[in-house]
Amino acid sequence: MSTRIAFLKGHGTENDFVIVPDPENAIDLPPTAVAALCDRRAGIGGDGLLHVVRSAAHPEAQAMAAEADWFMDYRNGDGSVAEMCGNGVRVFARYLQHAGLATEGDLAVATRAGVRTVHLAKDGDVTVGMGRARLPEGDVTVTVGERTWPARNVNMGNPHAVAFVDDLAHAGDLLAPPPFRPASAYPDGVNVEFVVDRGPRHVALRVHERGSGETRSCGTGACAVAVATARRDGADPAVTGTPATYTVDVPGGRLVITERPDGEIEMTGPAVIVAEGAIDPEWLETAAR
Repeated sequence: MSTRIAFLKGHGTENDFVIVPDPENAIDLPPTAVAALCDRRAGIGGDGLLHVVRSAAHPEAQAMAAEADWFMDYRNGDGSVAEMCGNGVRVFARYLQHAGLATEGDLAVATRAGVRTVHLAKDGDVTVGMGRARLPEGDVTVTVGERTWPARNVNMGNPHAVAFVDDLAHAGDLLAPPPFRPASAYPDGVNVEFVVDRGPRHVALRVHERGSGETRSCGTGACAVAVATARRDGADPAVTGTPATYTVDVPGGRLVITERPDGEIEMTGPAVIVAEGAIDPEWLETAAR
């Protein structure tokens, strides 16, 4: 690396990301480099990294290039690859708008979980078509300290375990991944959501995101929570024939999740670009070793 590398910083309900524009997929971002950039003391700081690449230029996205010009090559804060990030998609779309690569209205974004449809609204909110949830069968439990709860297994393109608790404090510090059983339910790890009721069709959560620890928000997690809550409440849209909309409070703000009778899920919330600058290539090369 010989030239400075552009970056931006953004967040969606305080789930924050380092954004690295790289249309031609020319920047090498090994896990060590991503982890260094996401380090909150020695790097820029973020829950994850959004690598912005043209779909046609990335081997994992070339098959989606006809549907979506841009690929969200998402990485967790520890440098590991993730299939999908709901808050990340909103911030990714906001970046494209900020850079003049998208306008208000509809936009398609390629992700490892498939193509996602995004709507950039005039009021600043961003709505993402999150696809359909899968509900793998089998009993799952999660544990914190001496407490163990049954959890709903929900897959939103990435795995979630949703546990309903009496008090969000029961989730503990969420510094380490909460243990779960059986191990076979989540061979690649899991995002764990702890949920309490706030009112009719209104819940709040705390989340441990796989590879990132506790975060201020998780978009796919909020969707998983809405789906699990609707099933608990007997409000499955496929059964009732009417959409189910839930307000989901996260530590960093509020998201609105709607599941339609055909199973499609939409998530609406804010997305903000807060800064932009340049990464020193010598620092990055040293930090990535």
